[in-house]
Amino acid sequence: MKILVTGGTGYIGSHTVVELQKKGYEVVIADNLSNSTADVVDNIARITGIKPAFEKVDLSDPEPCRDLFNRHPGLASVIHFAAFKAVGESVLEPLKYYHNNLGSLMNLLREIETHGIRNLVFSSSCTVYGQPDELPVTESAPIKKAASPYGNTKQIAEEIINDIVAVTELRAIMLRYFNPIGAHESALIGELPLGIPNNLVPFLTQTAIGKRDFLRVWGNDYNTHDGTAIRDYIHVVDIALAHVIAIERLQEGKNKTKAEAFNLGTGIGYSVLDVIKSFERSTKVKVAYKIMDRRPGDVEKVWADTELANHELGWKAGRDLDDMTLSAWNWEKKLAGL
Repeated sequence: MKILVTGGTGYIGSHTVVELQKKGYEVVIADNLSNSTADVVDNIARITGIKPAFEKVDLSDPEPCRDLFNRHPGLASVIHFAAFKAVGESVLEPLKYYHNNLGSLMNLLREIETHGIRNLVFSSSCTVYGQPDELPVTESAPIKKAASPYGNTKQIAEEIINDIVAVTELRAIMLRYFNPIGAHESALIGELPLGIPNNLVPFLTQTAIGKRDFLRVWGNDYNTHDGTAIRDYIHVVDIALAHVIAIERLQEGKNKTKAEAFNLGTGIGYSVLDVIKSFERSTKVKVAYKIMDRRPGDVEKVWADTELANHELGWKAGRDLDDMTLSAWNWEKKLAGL
């Protein structure tokens, strides 16, 4: 089976390509390298022994998107990761996020229909829930107003996909992941944002290694056990494995409806300070941090009810928080040549 993975040199995409290749899938990566580097393809090959096909392409431009599909006939499925993902940046530059995240999806869906591809796994997010009324949040929770333009692009994308599957042969699984962290055990791939990180863990590890003076903790006056925001952190390899299972579910026709949504998390909420303590515990390295004002667009607390994914997909997160923080540190050290 040949699978197109958009955003395949990115953080979650690269880990998913590794797991797909380990399962015997032929992978074509499409990425514009806006937040990744081409040497990720070589590192995937070092891990798996197979170098995936790579196309540098901006999917938000219709013509290159069309050319991509024409150059790679016989695609059976698509996994769509390619999107901008920084919550704070999306608040400051909303048009950038709407153009890229929704434009690329619509171009992709047009080519999927043209080429008769029937299976789509979409990289969604827990941001579709906004600040839920009840925790843990289930897939049936009401979709509230998004807290950021980034979250809104994920809400709209899910609506678009639902509309398309209703009138075509396409079947889709939307995976709503919570907060992926950690890195591959080889330390050959991991989270490497270009510029200043927007996510907690890469900023934490860069602070610990000496690249940053201190870690900014955005707010300590939330209604949580220590005042800092709570998230459901999940190891990136657990996330990647769920995508392989989702593809198999679609290809084997096991989906219950034409568009399904599943939460991917551990079901446990950890605060920012909990993550810092885990990092210090697993690595024996102290981290300097400062409390800052709250950041616009951030949700106070959210964690997943994962029962549906556990039962329907047969998937369950297998790595704990200390595994996650230690693997992220090993990746950071590898980058520094340590």
